[in-house]
Amino acid sequence: MADLALADRPSSLQAYRTVIRSRLRSQTVYRTSFTLDVLGSVAVALVDFAEVYVIFHSVPLLGGLDAAAAFLLFGLASLGFALANAVCGQLDAMPTHVRSGALEVMLLRPQPLLAQVISNDIVLKRIGGAAVSTVVLGAGLSLTHIDWTPQRVLLLAVTPVAAAGVFSALFLTAGAVQFWLIDAAEVTNAFTYGSGYAARFSSALLPLPVRLLFAFVVPAAFTAYLPTLALLGLPGPPGLPAWLGWCGPVVAITALAAALTLWRFGVRHYTGAGG
Repeated sequence: MADLALADRPSSLQAYRTVIRSRLRSQTVYRTSFTLDVLGSVAVALVDFAEVYVIFHSVPLLGGLDAAAAFLLFGLASLGFALANAVCGQLDAMPTHVRSGALEVMLLRPQPLLAQVISNDIVLKRIGGAAVSTVVLGAGLSLTHIDWTPQRVLLLAVTPVAAAGVFSALFLTAGAVQFWLIDAAEVTNAFTYGSGYAARFSSALLPLPVRLLFAFVVPAAFTAYLPTLALLGLPGPPGLPAWLGWCGPVVAITALAAALTLWRFGVRHYTGAGG
């Protein structure tokens, strides 16, 4: 009987699948509300793209990139950020979980804390931003003249995934520091959403110290700018040689490993918010 009971018990993966399916289903039940939410996220993404379009409507070249290259850069960066935001954007709620005591409840459950936080609130409406980013990326690819090789095709395929990995690492790091800072969402958002914004433009526009900051400390340049240079065969600015564009997956794995290490360290040393 005990063996039968264990056999009928769902696995952790099945449990998370059930939770995620229920959350996604709950958002699509009210179709009018869901449609308006998606259209709202599309509108926000279009406003972000309009900023790039207006800039290049006035100047033919900015930061070493023309309008077509800028569209490619915007599409890669925005798509990677949208994917990361859909998966790890829930880590923004860490200050709320800490202050409300919900984090202590999660720690009592026999499940990984990170998986609980990520699956706590899946926001399906964020697909609108990913859809706009994909369209802009397609436009950038059609307008640019890329000398396609198997290596460049592979780079194009892995860049959005690597970008999502880098941005996910930033979200995870921002969530991890809340174990100590408790209420510093405004500060951490400057690095998560700020990096997402900075990644949409040429890093050559930044002063050298800031350029190096967004490359080797907060690696936003590896999400789209450097891969764009590698795809187009363009030289990089001082401090950022173009060959670094091929290092996106390595940077993403390294950033995720460092962020997970910080998260585990924070979980082990967390003693409560004191409330």
